[in-house]
Amino acid sequence: MRDDPRLPSSPGFWRSPLRGPRLTSVLGLVLLAGVTVLFVTGLVSYAAYNPGLSPVNDKTPDKGILGFYLFAWPTNPHWLYRLNQGVHVTLGITLIPVLLAKLWSVIPRLFALPPARSLAHALERISLLLLVGGALFEFVTGVLNVQLDYVFPGSFYPLHFYGAWVFFAAFVAHVLLKTPLALRNLRHLREERNDLVTPRPAAPTVSRRGALWFVGGGSLLLFATTVGQNFDGLLRRTALLAPHGGGDPGSGPNGFQINKTAAYAGIDTAETGDDTWRLVVTGPAGTVRLSRAQLAGLPLHSSALPIACVEGWSTSDQWWRGVRLRDLAALVGYDDDPPDVFVESLQRRGAFRSAALRANQVADPRSLLALYVNGEELSPDHGYPARIIVPAAPGVLNTKWVARMTFGDL
Repeated sequence: MRDDPRLPSSPGFWRSPLRGPRLTSVLGLVLLAGVTVLFVTGLVSYAAYNPGLSPVNDKTPDKGILGFYLFAWPTNPHWLYRLNQGVHVTLGITLIPVLLAKLWSVIPRLFALPPARSLAHALERISLLLLVGGALFEFVTGVLNVQLDYVFPGSFYPLHFYGAWVFFAAFVAHVLLKTPLALRNLRHLREERNDLVTPRPAAPTVSRRGALWFVGGGSLLLFATTVGQNFDGLLRRTALLAPHGGGDPGSGPNGFQINKTAAYAGIDTAETGDDTWRLVVTGPAGTVRLSRAQLAGLPLHSSALPIACVEGWSTSDQWWRGVRLRDLAALVGYDDDPPDVFVESLQRRGAFRSAALRANQVADPRSLLALYVNGEELSPDHGYPARIIVPAAPGVLNTKWVARMTFGDL
């Protein structure tokens, strides 16, 4: 079976003259750098959700030692999450042609017989299967999440988190085994023969250099049609492969991107009216109920902060105006050092109907319960009558349609 050229287990079945160790090595080194950045920015993004703060924020409660690196997410610089997630998503999509080309270049090895020639070879084959399966799983679930298309079973967060660790463990093992060989292949002017070089090459239709240009061109095209999601105005229109939010935000002061509309969240206008809506603030000094007019009568402050979401899109800085979170904490007994806060929304369905913020986020003078944006009242889709806005926090932690805030250590 191994020598039958009609079967994929035969070296003669794969006839492309492009395959060889140098092509594979070039693609592998690009992925080595790119995947490392993806893994680091992914872990940083996970930390930004403060999963150790409260069960509300923790979508992976059984993570165990995998959460060893978690830290209190900072509020400076205020564009930190915007940069991190923009790099993570844009780079991930840009690397898709490189990943596919790398898989194509080594596909003969996936069908090689016998399956294991030794214990070391068996371990290498297992790591290769985990590497290929993990890579496809991470890239596919990542792209589906960016497109807001949750067709996979379960929550994206644990699937992508645990999948990343499995993939990266196999990736590290593969790198340790193959990097010396890849560097040696790149140094040699003449290509070494190995199991990737076909014994029955077909007539070439493109050179290896042309193939690399083709892959690079595909990556450049994906970059050009994705990176615009990190900007406003005309550049956002170039992000053809990126989500553009849950509805048309229109123009004017509230005319910037949204994901969840008030209609999607099931927000009833009867609940948000001036006569009915009250913010409930709770702390050791008791509970305070405030109307929107009463909130507007408190000392108001302004902050220039962006909105940045896990899907990779972000806005430029918007001018928010409202009551500082630390001032709301002072109303219920925390005059000096404000603690964590648990925020609940009027939203009744969907993820992140509630969220927890750390004490350092509450204490930051730029953290607001916003009532206005860009000089105008919040629109219903941007969280009217009041929403949270915190520097450097993921968009889902900037809770909209706030109904209740409970201050205390979580």
